[in-house]
Amino acid sequence: SCGGRAAATRKIQLRLRFCGVCTTRALSPVSRLESYCVVPYYIVTLSYLIFSKYSWLTANMRANSLRQLCNWLGRSSNGVPFTAAGEFQQPLCALRASLPGATIINRRHYHPNGDPPRILITGSLGQLGTGLAALLRKKYGDESVIMSDIVKPTKEIWQSGPYVFADILDFKCLQDIVVTYRIDWLVHFSALLSAIGEQNVPLAIRVNIEGMHNIMELSKQYGLRVFVPSTIGAFGPDSPRDITPNVCIQRPRTIYGVSKVHAELLGEYYHYKFGLDFRCLRFPGVISSDTQPGGGTTDYAVQIFHNAIAGEEFECYLKPNTRLPMMYIDDCLRALWEMLIAPTEKLKRRTYNVTAMSFTPAEVVAEVQKHFPNLKVSYRPDDRQQIADSWPQVLDDSEARNDWGWRHNHDLANMCDIMFARLRAAHANGVPVDAAVSMGQ
Repeated sequence: SCGGRAAATRKIQLRLRFCGVCTTRALSPVSRLESYCVVPYYIVTLSYLIFSKYSWLTANMRANSLRQLCNWLGRSSNGVPFTAAGEFQQPLCALRASLPGATIINRRHYHPNGDPPRILITGSLGQLGTGLAALLRKKYGDESVIMSDIVKPTKEIWQSGPYVFADILDFKCLQDIVVTYRIDWLVHFSALLSAIGEQNVPLAIRVNIEGMHNIMELSKQYGLRVFVPSTIGAFGPDSPRDITPNVCIQRPRTIYGVSKVHAELLGEYYHYKFGLDFRCLRFPGVISSDTQPGGGTTDYAVQIFHNAIAGEEFECYLKPNTRLPMMYIDDCLRALWEMLIAPTEKLKRRTYNVTAMSFTPAEVVAEVQKHFPNLKVSYRPDDRQQIADSWPQVLDDSEARNDWGWRHNHDLANMCDIMFARLRAAHANGVPVDAAVSMGQ
């Protein structure tokens, strides 16, 4: 038995001998005992052993019994989450699969009327991070979403809500953030993109692969729900390009793509091995007015709008007939949020394709020239052309549409209208593009 908080503050040997089951485990001290409930761990573990001993109990019967027990424990501890630190998490993670549509580790994952989840976003100053932070703060409150990165934020982002320094290669730094802010969900955006990664492969391996290892271990240790974005760059020249299904041969030829395949497979392994609530979407090129292009292979489709507004000639680094799947950022962020909150029983896999449209540089130029007829365009393919030629032309996202109801709202023409409206407003008001999203523009 456990002697309460005093016993939990030192290493103890937990020996369970019940119905022929014997487990010996060294338990680490629990951090921030004022925030975490330790005793329910033992009660739930013993209950699980009891329920598992009787084979006539179905999985749903066991799940319902454990869920009722968890609800009672939650009420008896004033809503304290069951997120105990360190090794307390790992056995409970493995039980998640037996609870359809819910996890017993943290009640806020599946109680819509309870406290909002506390969400950490790594690499949050990139194209997706600022927009996602604004979206989640509208839904869950400013203090529930913690942005993080390794660079100094703008004044607008600093004032919009919590922001912390987080180096994903520093595991103890990440642990400190998770414990201090009582994180429930983790959205992992930190990565070097395709073109940048090819210029510095050793750094890409450290950031994209070693950093991913830290995120997986952190999420397993603290029982987090974790979302990691993937990309069309996870496919390669041997993949079917038109149409590219959810499951097919991948074998990418960029370090960025290799790291994303690694992330997909590692996340699935942690899900099936440890019960980690891992979720992943393969995004196409994402078009946004909120941040400047970051050097990715599909960023030409963002740069052209900035050049048109500025009255500058646009030089495209891809051939005019290079077709790639794309998505407007509002659709992208909504897909991410819908994936984050989707009930577990609806997710038939952990990684899904999502998309909205496919077009070529020539097609987007034609649409942009409807707004700016005098825009001058030239084509000078560079190394990114070879990368684009290995990627899908059209993504098949039928599984996401069937399993959890994904639908896109924006096509090419509609996207161009919105992009120019937002960029014109930002320029007219003298607001930096990077700050526009944090101010709701």
